[in-house]
Amino acid sequence: MTNWTTVREFILLGLTDNFPLEVSLFLLLFGIYLLTLIGNTLIIIITQVNVQLCSPMYFFLRYLAWVDIGYMSTVIPKALVNIATGSKSISLAGCFIQIFLYLVLGTTEFLLLAAMSVDRYIAICNPLHYPTIMNNQVCSLLVFYCLAGGISLSLVVCIPLFLMPFCGPNVMNHFFCDNGPLIKLVCADTSFLEMIDFVVALFFLFGTLSVNLVSYVKIISTILRIPSTTGRKKTFSTCASHLTVVTIAYSGCIFMYIKLKGTSGLDYNKMVALLNAVMAPLLIPIIYCLRNRQVQDALKAELRQRIGFSKN
Repeated sequence: MTNWTTVREFILLGLTDNFPLEVSLFLLLFGIYLLTLIGNTLIIIITQVNVQLCSPMYFFLRYLAWVDIGYMSTVIPKALVNIATGSKSISLAGCFIQIFLYLVLGTTEFLLLAAMSVDRYIAICNPLHYPTIMNNQVCSLLVFYCLAGGISLSLVVCIPLFLMPFCGPNVMNHFFCDNGPLIKLVCADTSFLEMIDFVVALFFLFGTLSVNLVSYVKIISTILRIPSTTGRKKTFSTCASHLTVVTIAYSGCIFMYIKLKGTSGLDYNKMVALLNAVMAPLLIPIIYCLRNRQVQDALKAELRQRIGFSKN
């Protein structure tokens, strides 16, 4: 295919053209972004330095926090700069980089959640062999495979899209470069691109969702066989935070494919994309701090230790 691209930049229409509303959105997004950075950085530090949180579950949680910081940073800072400066443009190369990183980090997050489900399954259903199966080498390999899988699946989607010609128009009704809106600007038949998007999304979402569902069906069946109520509650509490995060993550994806009656397709997609970009990265550290007793105890212990050192 001869690439006859003439577009050198794209215009992002953003979330709204109402100036007072833009100011409110800027302050809201800036506040959420700061809270997300603080919360996920706290998770990274506490799982790195505290000996109580040296299990595989918190090893995966630390990398999930890194991915969430990157995922949100791919989208929100550029959106904030565009609102603050009034500039709505993004270069062709910048657009391609943003799409690729957004897909890689988003895909890696779902793969990590699936790996965490398998970890919880082994810990609850096969506790005697858990330390042997989920050793440091296996955990590191799983994280590597999650990142490699995210990159591979994203390349399958991105390479055909980036080889397409863009000759105008260059106006994208979105607040960041996403592959869906970009496909609409291709100056060629896009049926092949749309088919690739659909097949990859179907394979990826159903694949990772199946891993989560099978793991939790087995986990719940094992928990129900525990004779004491206290034992069942204690065992289930070890995976309650992860199950909540999985529910939030997949709910966002489901809403991406369900258009509410009476809503404009593009505006609805922008709203859901915004929620996906900020909701999970913000809520994951909150959920683990509020619902996980070990994280709470580790945070309190570290705070007491730091305060004690500062007084001395």
